[in-house]
Amino acid sequence: MCGIAGMFDTRDRRDIPRDIVGRMNDVQFHRGPDGGDIHFEPGVALAHRRLAIIDVGGGHQPLFNEDGSVVVVFNGEIYNFQELVPELEAAGHRFATHSDTEVIVHAWEQWGEACVQRFRGMFAFVLWDRNRQTLFVARDRLGVKPFFYALLPDGMFVFGSELKALMQHPQMPRTIEPQCVEEYFALGYVPEPRTIYRGVMKLDAGHTLTLRRGEPFPASREYWDVRFTLDAKISAADAEAELTARLRESVRLRMISEVPLGAFLSGGVDSSAVVATMAGLSSNPVITCSMGFDDPSFNETEFAAMVAQRYATDHFVETVASDDFSLVDALAALYDEPYADSSAIPTYRVCQLARTRVTVALSGDGGDESFGGYRRYRMHLMEERMRDALPLGVRRPLFGLLGSVYPKADWAPRPLRAKTTFQAMARDSVEAYFNTVSILRGAQRSQLYSAGFRRELAGYNALEVFRRHAARAGTDDALALIQYLDTKTYLIGDINTKVDRASMAHSLEVREPLMDHELVDWLASLPSSLKVQGNEGKWLLKKALEPQLPHDVLYRPKMGFAVPLARWFRGPLKDRVRAALTGPVLSDSGLFDPDVLKRLCDEHQSGLHDHSAPMWTVMMFEAFLRQQGADARPRALLAASAA
Repeated sequence: MCGIAGMFDTRDRRDIPRDIVGRMNDVQFHRGPDGGDIHFEPGVALAHRRLAIIDVGGGHQPLFNEDGSVVVVFNGEIYNFQELVPELEAAGHRFATHSDTEVIVHAWEQWGEACVQRFRGMFAFVLWDRNRQTLFVARDRLGVKPFFYALLPDGMFVFGSELKALMQHPQMPRTIEPQCVEEYFALGYVPEPRTIYRGVMKLDAGHTLTLRRGEPFPASREYWDVRFTLDAKISAADAEAELTARLRESVRLRMISEVPLGAFLSGGVDSSAVVATMAGLSSNPVITCSMGFDDPSFNETEFAAMVAQRYATDHFVETVASDDFSLVDALAALYDEPYADSSAIPTYRVCQLARTRVTVALSGDGGDESFGGYRRYRMHLMEERMRDALPLGVRRPLFGLLGSVYPKADWAPRPLRAKTTFQAMARDSVEAYFNTVSILRGAQRSQLYSAGFRRELAGYNALEVFRRHAARAGTDDALALIQYLDTKTYLIGDINTKVDRASMAHSLEVREPLMDHELVDWLASLPSSLKVQGNEGKWLLKKALEPQLPHDVLYRPKMGFAVPLARWFRGPLKDRVRAALTGPVLSDSGLFDPDVLKRLCDEHQSGLHDHSAPMWTVMMFEAFLRQQGADARPRALLAASAA
């Protein structure tokens, strides 16, 4: 786990400004405090910050092949590198280190662009082949590791592990993209492949980019996508046995480390599954850490303690106050672009806690998407059965009318919110699911925006993100479709982003066994009936784990990793959130209707409505704008973009 950055002249061999690349590397120091170096040659600069995990003494980067003609900078881990080394040695390649990084340069020499097909891991790397005058870029299949880039008007390709590295370049575009503002206020993050800045991109997960000097800038190339075939012919019992074996293999690969290694243990099913598997593979007690809250409605530590006691882990817990909001102002700097998942706060804290004991931690991230664990999945399936009973042409006018006239009842459990149900019935499957996961729904976003910004959007709706992915899903199965949508959007744009920035802020490497692509591919071949049965999500995983975990851990209601926003905004953060929403930063931006922002505060703080999620989303956008400084206010940026 490291940080990479650099520049490549796509047109010529101009000298790369050493001071700029130096700043790009230094600003990512937190990603790799164990070392850093930069390789320069005409038209190329590759920079690296190192967090030493494997071959601590010899795996320094940038790393070269035998004759120095191929060099790589790499962020992540290739978990199957030990299997690839003998194959590459048999083909004549000579290894100078025991590092997984060196496998990349020799695999490139042996298999070219297809080398990524052989890698099992989390990675983002840039490789320069001087003999072929080719720069090769790759990102792992599930987007665990980030990669940002931009092609400047002068033909300079600039890249980094975090957006802040690119922003060290004085020519980096800083024009805010209006469509990405709309996407952010729908989803709480800016989904791949764009960033909040026009012309600055993220490389899509499972994609490569091959740049050859003197040739036009290419489109990225997809080398992997999850396919929900649902066609495996397997009994439930056999599926349980195979899942156990696959999970064991995935965890084993991720326990290879030369530095202290442990695991997060939240008390949920996914992290408990990882810890139970680790305990079966380790001769020493597994180091586990949990974050507790002084508010019982947010505290899962008693369930984590059950698992820790059962497997005699070296368990440590830290309890934080439920009013731990001291990180609010730090989040904008941490994430570089608008990001509104409030669980970033406890995630930051648990990474901070883990780093006091270990350098590598395994997590349970990715389990909900692949196993069908989210509560919203079960609600969507119920709604789908109702939608199937009537064609859309009948449902849209009928339920659209009912949804418009029926009173709103946010206080009621969702199945009893008739207005919400009527509105869901009036939509097709993709639109309904998009509406379910949206922080601010379509009408709310439209009301929030100023008239000028609505004109800037020209009718664009963030729903198009889901439409684009749904067109490529390759399935009409109700559960598989929304699993695919979450895998392409929420998992990468929210979960992986949150964990990468929070962990690397503390120089902690986090590994995700449930995101092993071979495990994900296999799960996608299983029928949906093995994932959700009735009101039980993660059915297969829970059945497979019954011999290993307490019943109360497996079958209790899902709690999540949340913070008490509603209470904060009526109590200790009351004045701060009002100042943010009604202050000069947002009003000067020209993006929002100030009367709507004031109404959100008034209705929430009076107790009339719970607007905490929209208010947090706006507050984080305001913090992002403040981070940009006075010279980067959106009014000027949007005006420049319109011109």
